[in-house]
Amino acid sequence: MMIANCPTRRAVLLGIVALTASGCSGLEIGGPAPQLYTLSPKSTFPPDLPTIALQLGVDRPSSPAALATTRIAVARGPFTIDYYAGARWIDEAPDMVQRLLIESFENSKRIVGVGRESVSLRSDFVIQVELREFQARYNEGTEAPVVQVRINAKLVRMPQRRIVATTTVERSLPSSDNRMTSIVATFDEALGKVLRDIVVWTLTSEALRG
Repeated sequence: MMIANCPTRRAVLLGIVALTASGCSGLEIGGPAPQLYTLSPKSTFPPDLPTIALQLGVDRPSSPAALATTRIAVARGPFTIDYYAGARWIDEAPDMVQRLLIESFENSKRIVGVGRESVSLRSDFVIQVELREFQARYNEGTEAPVVQVRINAKLVRMPQRRIVATTTVERSLPSSDNRMTSIVATFDEALGKVLRDIVVWTLTSEALRG
């Protein structure tokens, strides 16, 4: 599997300073376009999940700069993040996670209204989301990675903007092999479990009934 680093070089030629950026794609200029991948929302939930007659806004997730990109992150050590060459998410990871979380709430059919906070929804509560981990990690001596997804969610009462509950949900799942399709399928499974847990945690939170 090719891994792309992100170098930026400054070259001086004939007294003219030119900035040359690699683009962090791992592809040569004029090479093939990267394969685009997307993930799916969660659609199965416990049958006894309560119905909430509230409006819920979902903030765009914050994240480390290394994850705020369409590139698919991969770690081979504790202190570095690289990216798979020739593969991209269809949206920047925070935007994709926001969309999938909203769709997961909609699929639960247990909430009156849910949408992006940026569209000025008259929200009773807002979920503030932080995407803390969203990468594949190769452990020493292994050929296939473990996919790590970790999301912190804060439930904020409006209009006071007071945090009334918080949780962190994470999953680490091994990919069956080192093919990109298998790695993306593992991302889909890991993120799906995290999204499900956030939806269930939100809809069963006592803070919504306070």
